[in-house]
Amino acid sequence: MTDSDEQIVDARVRGEMSCADMAMGAFDALADQASFVLVADHDPCGIRYMLQAERPGASGWDDLESGPELWRARITRTA
Repeated sequence: MTDSDEQIVDARVRGEMSCADMAMGAFDALADQASFVLVADHDPCGIRYMLQAERPGASGWDDLESGPELWRARITRTA
């Protein structure tokens, strides 16, 4: 379940933006301790690694659903 005020970033409907660009943009817009739910049609583990590398110590990641057709993860700005 998600908080009713929590932003949903649905990377399945990305148009010209990549899933990574959508997720990083949404992350950078978060206030401290805020989060969003990333929804994807593929395992978004690459985005987790990108956040760890490019924003070390600033993010939290909670897997909510792990495929095979739908992946959902809550991404939180921790610092």
